[in-house]
Amino acid sequence: MTFETEALFRDNSYLKEAEGTVVAMTDSGGIILDRTIFYATSGGQPGDTGYLERADGSRIAIAGTVTGENKNEIIHLPAEGAILPEIGERLALHIDWERRLKLMRMHTACHLLSVVCPFPITGAAVGEEESRVDFDLPDPSYTREMVTEKLMELVNADAPVAIKWISDEEFLANPDIVKSKNVRPPVGSGRIRLVLIGENGAIDSQPCGGTHVASTGEVGAIHIGKIEKKGRENRRFRIRFGNLPQ
Repeated sequence: MTFETEALFRDNSYLKEAEGTVVAMTDSGGIILDRTIFYATSGGQPGDTGYLERADGSRIAIAGTVTGENKNEIIHLPAEGAILPEIGERLALHIDWERRLKLMRMHTACHLLSVVCPFPITGAAVGEEESRVDFDLPDPSYTREMVTEKLMELVNADAPVAIKWISDEEFLANPDIVKSKNVRPPVGSGRIRLVLIGENGAIDSQPCGGTHVASTGEVGAIHIGKIEKKGRENRRFRIRFGNLPQ
């Protein structure tokens, strides 16, 4: 049986705490709630960690969050040795906010990188200290210095970042908004989530289910740490926090 979790983070990435009720347990001890603020691993962004608090104040440490049989079934993975809750139990949810905020800043930076480098994306992974985006990019003029400068121009513009939902039909009528070369957003749920950067998406607009900061200025100092050649035309850009080392 598949369960559906209300994913509160999809409309508000800044929720640090909430409440949810246990609706099921997986055979391996995973916890499924009716609603959650925990992001589940997807699209290159790792799932949230944190803890679930019981009525008596005891805590169930959450070591990771993943999806189940579909994107709407979210499973919280308790740390080894954690005491498991009962079905129907009401819990207070707490994410590791410091870690999440780093991932939000990094994920937004990856979107900005796709603006600076307008080429098909062949792979990506978001991390707390370093992220990577791979492009089908034959042009060697995209140097660390040039890309970092343009990234920081977008960061310093402090443009708004917003969420918009469109219908499957709207997406199918405009498929070019997908930047990934090999991965397409799932169609069939009736709607697609877009992340817009700039007023009405003037800077960027693309399908994404991840969490992001509310303005590009929140990304902070960012730079390209390294560019690696991964094949004849594939280049991997590694994004790191902080200023470009001199």
